[in-house]
Amino acid sequence: MGSPCELLVESGSESTARQLTQIIADEAWRIEDKFSRYLPGNIVDRINRGNGEPVEVDEETANLIDFAATLTEMSEGLFDITSGVLREAWKFDGSDKLPDTATVTSILERVGWHKLDWSRPLLTLQSGMQIDLGGIGKEYAVDKAAALLRELTTDSCLINFGGDIFATGVSTDRRGWQVGIEAPDSDGRIASKIIHLKNGGLATSGDARRFLLKDGIRYGHILNPKTGWPVTNAPRSITVAADTCTQAGMLATLAMLRGADAESFLNAQDVKHWCYF
Repeated sequence: MGSPCELLVESGSESTARQLTQIIADEAWRIEDKFSRYLPGNIVDRINRGNGEPVEVDEETANLIDFAATLTEMSEGLFDITSGVLREAWKFDGSDKLPDTATVTSILERVGWHKLDWSRPLLTLQSGMQIDLGGIGKEYAVDKAAALLRELTTDSCLINFGGDIFATGVSTDRRGWQVGIEAPDSDGRIASKIIHLKNGGLATSGDARRFLLKDGIRYGHILNPKTGWPVTNAPRSITVAADTCTQAGMLATLAMLRGADAESFLNAQDVKHWCYF
């Protein structure tokens, strides 16, 4: 998942807590191994090496691609799983090294959902194109883990995969699990808000960790796939609470992609959210 992952279990049995943690860890690794763009031989790698030929995918992968297609439609093309190739130009390492315009423009020729062919279960990419499911994979993994926990235990649990969170029930003090929203520029040491999460998902999108800083201008890692450049005038971070982590993550990401209109978009969705500029 590219981040620390943890499971908190409110149980009187250490052995039960360890057993549940192992089950959740196994599921996280299963999804990582299957969908990470960095690992050779998995389904994403086979798709990305298709060289213009159709690749048949399994049902789980097809469901994720269908979901990605829905997000692309909802966002009017701002969410695009083919935009991952832009990482060839952008290295969000906190430095001031911006790519040149010509490089970004050249890579954009390989970006665009409309350029691939998706006829379930066959996906065909043009030569040089790639898909990247990182924008939805971690939230999906959280929800899959939550479903397993609900089958296995009635103990209250909190899943936290790199800040994408799900609570399966309230703690014994009935106030809910305490979750802090990181304050911008705090390096994780200061919470700007404490949320008492009783049940459901919580996801945050922002530029606290991945950004560039040039001439006083901060460039966040969320890219507009139409321009190849970071979204402008977006909040520093957006946190959304929803019934599932996937839903929360979807809304947070779609809001960030709308830049200055992020909060108006979330208000229209009628969901609990917190924006920091």
